[in-house]
Amino acid sequence: MNQSEGGARGRFITFEGVEGSGKSTRCAGLTAVMRKMGMDVVHTREPGGPPTAERIRGILLDPELDVTPLTELMLYLASRASNVDLVVRPALTAGTHVICERYSDATLAYQVGGRGLPLDKVRESDSLATGGLLPDLTILLDLDPEVGFARLRSQGRSRDRIELEELDFHRRVRKMYLELATGDPRFLVLDGTMDPQELDAIILKTVTTLTDR
Repeated sequence: MNQSEGGARGRFITFEGVEGSGKSTRCAGLTAVMRKMGMDVVHTREPGGPPTAERIRGILLDPELDVTPLTELMLYLASRASNVDLVVRPALTAGTHVICERYSDATLAYQVGGRGLPLDKVRESDSLATGGLLPDLTILLDLDPEVGFARLRSQGRSRDRIELEELDFHRRVRKMYLELATGDPRFLVLDGTMDPQELDAIILKTVTTLTDR
């Protein structure tokens, strides 16, 4: 599925975790280091990526909008379909590695774990949006949501619509993430409270082992 015509194989690496777990920072750092090592890398995010998906992101995160759980799910999947079709799959086909902040596991964690939507139906819908494309590696930065929100407060920025959900919602999200990771070799679960340099070192070692295969 990720094989280019010339035989080079792009690897698909996703980052997951609750709000404030450090996904954006870790993704940016990993992307920069991989590029310095001479690797071709695309860094994208969800919701978001191509222009259509970025517009959807604006709707999803707008705290002024009333977005129902089913509408939320469909918007996330629309954004994902655009990102996969226009960014992720073309890059992988060309042999370029892709690092993505959030992917299908986020939908299962937030819309199933957090919102309570039915797991089987959400999985089926997500598979339609992705065409069955799965990550080669998913790095889960596990963190108590209270710690994550303390980090966000220290940054002094306003919360988006998802971040404004009650703490119990985010606890359910974390619980679902850990359930998804249990027994799945695709996941690398890391303690989000670890020293950032130590985290980056573990992530880079795991990723370079993957890309050298």
